[in-house]
Amino acid sequence: MTSLALFPALLGDDAWRSLPAVVRAMHGAAPMLRANGTADVAGASHFPARCLRRLLGLPAPGPQQALALTIERNGTCEVWTRRFTGRRMQSVLDRRTGSPLLYERLGAATLGFTLRRDGDTIDWQLCSLHVFGMPMPRALRGHVLSRSGMHDGRYHFSVDVRLPVLGQLIAYEGWLEPLPDEQ
Repeated sequence: MTSLALFPALLGDDAWRSLPAVVRAMHGAAPMLRANGTADVAGASHFPARCLRRLLGLPAPGPQQALALTIERNGTCEVWTRRFTGRRMQSVLDRRTGSPLLYERLGAATLGFTLRRDGDTIDWQLCSLHVFGMPMPRALRGHVLSRSGMHDGRYHFSVDVRLPVLGQLIAYEGWLEPLPDEQ
């Protein structure tokens, strides 16, 4: 029987169980998870990209930024609060009844992803984008490459978002280690 937690339910039992323990710990069912790490953040330096990053609450580019993550889970809903050096980025992840997609709401944008296991990694494939509730045609979605998995024994993530005309809105890559339980 598939778990009610978001990632195990969307990936399916077999794919979920075959992921490394460090990946399952980050994407599991614990009601609260805190993790620390670092990330290299990149993105176009022109004014429109800087404005859109600020509007969406995305971090500014910079190498080796300290990163703190808190994930609060309630059923399938997960609130991810990332604190990059100098910037707070929050998104809400959930699923919808009858849909195989993971939906991530980030400011005015809602992205729909198919999750697939690829070896020790979860590959997030962008399938839909809504801005202010309006669906965006495929040509305006741009390209989102997002993966989370294990590298050198730690949880590793890589995200690269490129939009038509603007180019690279943001890319961030790094690692996180869960903090010990505070109980």
